[in-house]
Amino acid sequence: MLAVWVPLLLPFLAVPLARRLAEALPPRAAAWLLAGTATVLAGGTLCSLGLLATAGLLQLPPVAALGHLSLPWLTAAAPSAPVAAALAGPVLAVLAALAVRTARRRHLELRAARAALPAAPARPVLSALPAHGTDPADERTGPHPAHRAAGVQHADTRPLRASVRRARATRWLRSSLPLLRQPVGHQLAVLDDERADAFALPGRLRRPGRMGEPGRIVVTSGMLRALSGPERAALLAHERAHLTGRHHVFLALAEHAADLHPALRPLRAPLGYHLERWADEVAAARVGDRAVTARAVGRAALAASRSPWPDRPRLVAAAHAGPVPRRVAALLQPRPSTTPATRLRAVALALAACLALTTAATLEATADLHRTVEAAQHEPGAPR
Repeated sequence: MLAVWVPLLLPFLAVPLARRLAEALPPRAAAWLLAGTATVLAGGTLCSLGLLATAGLLQLPPVAALGHLSLPWLTAAAPSAPVAAALAGPVLAVLAALAVRTARRRHLELRAARAALPAAPARPVLSALPAHGTDPADERTGPHPAHRAAGVQHADTRPLRASVRRARATRWLRSSLPLLRQPVGHQLAVLDDERADAFALPGRLRRPGRMGEPGRIVVTSGMLRALSGPERAALLAHERAHLTGRHHVFLALAEHAADLHPALRPLRAPLGYHLERWADEVAAARVGDRAVTARAVGRAALAASRSPWPDRPRLVAAAHAGPVPRRVAALLQPRPSTTPATRLRAVALALAACLALTTAATLEATADLHRTVEAAQHEPGAPR
């Protein structure tokens, strides 16, 4: 069963090839390439460990008797199977524990984020959006301190200022409505919080006894105050692209793949970067201005770096995530080409060969174990 070891070794070769090829592809193609590579290699690793553990279990007397297998024939055919199974079994147990821990942590983070949000409104609530250029200090304070010291009395103008802010936000909404119109099911949640943050919160699938929830774009009023009207539209288009493309699924696949094989961990960071670049390109096409999108990304990252929202889940996509200077530089360049350079075709062929060999070796190892079981069942001395 030499083929069973191939999927455990090939990730060390395939991962550098995938990263190299992804750098030459458009963001969407690069994200699919990295996620597909991680899935194939992680699946091959899991199957190989399972086959190694199964081959050793078959040589246990109770299992051999239950399967009507000739134990002496199995021992002679694969004398090293118990040793390999003794190693693969604990590894599988550790991997299962890591998978449960990752899934549980993600579930708790998403649940905490959903609990911190207000109830989903029928329409986006934008009354908390101030016009760009409004001084937040003027909105939160009353009369000027010098006037208070002089004993000058002023009428409370805070209700009037709130009405002005709502009117400005309404005008901005009407002017940006074609850019802000969301697909069905993607609602906007505006949090009245001075800390700047924005992210795409994935929804929940419908299950028996539980209603499903659509994905939501979460943005704080602090983030909206930091951006101009066109930049807000670019930010929301970016987050909407994350939900439409289901980028949280890509991130979850990469996280679980990294748990299964240490060589797959270097795929997480480039996948996150290309997912952000994918959303950047969608937002730039949506607003029709790459420079505005670049400014939105840069200013959003600067604002969020000061005091992010504490309940934001770690494994969610956000416009200010990843290497922001690199993303801004890419947005200030022309749209990336969809055709990789000729010199990278050899890299693509090598990566395809690695993935094909992983799949073929997994199938061959599975077929080999099946043939071993059939042979052991037909050998003389097998229990009937």
